[in-house]
Amino acid sequence: MSIFAIGDTHLSLGADKPMDVFDGWENYVSRLEKNWKKIVNPDDTVVIPGDVSWALNLSDTEKDFEFLNSLPGTKIISKGNHDYWWETMSKMNSFLAEKNFETIKFMHNNAFAVDGIAICGTRGWFFDDTTPHSEKIINRERLRLLTSITRAEEFGLPIAVFLHYPPITTERVCDPFMDILISHGIKRCYYAHLHGPSVSHAFTGEYEGIKFSLVSADSLGFVPKLITL
Repeated sequence: MSIFAIGDTHLSLGADKPMDVFDGWENYVSRLEKNWKKIVNPDDTVVIPGDVSWALNLSDTEKDFEFLNSLPGTKIISKGNHDYWWETMSKMNSFLAEKNFETIKFMHNNAFAVDGIAICGTRGWFFDDTTPHSEKIINRERLRLLTSITRAEEFGLPIAVFLHYPPITTERVCDPFMDILISHGIKRCYYAHLHGPSVSHAFTGEYEGIKFSLVSADSLGFVPKLITL
């Protein structure tokens, strides 16, 4: 078994929100499908850290989830800033059961033990949001990250953290989330969210003993990235 990651799939098979209009995203669904099937086996796991679907409501994700469900491997999905369809875990799990999407799972205040690695994470938040509600969101996301890491620690396995927003760039460090990663001895963190020109600001490498990698779909050429610790 192997673990892969690829964020920001931005599927819109059931919505009129094509990504093909952006440079580098031409025929991205077919490219993703081809690359995925080439390297991912049925007993593998693929983590998708946010911005999975452009659907506005959970019911509208059906075609996107049907596509993901048809691809090899188990998919572990967490929330991104554009996942407006996101609901409570009970509603989302009921939706998966109703539609028989048996290869999809949600990561939200929980963790998974896969092939000797504990997988956990949350959405995170912006570096530079100075609006009045930002502190509340950051505190909530910090709690979710702490909860997920705590659940992961119970497995007694090496931990890989997956965030949607980058906890670090080449210019800045997001201390509220970085402090948690450092204090819990996390050694590997993957994040998404950055596209196009912003990829040049992605930090890839080691900081405070933690190795960081960007896994947004376009930055990977729509090829799922093998996860190693």
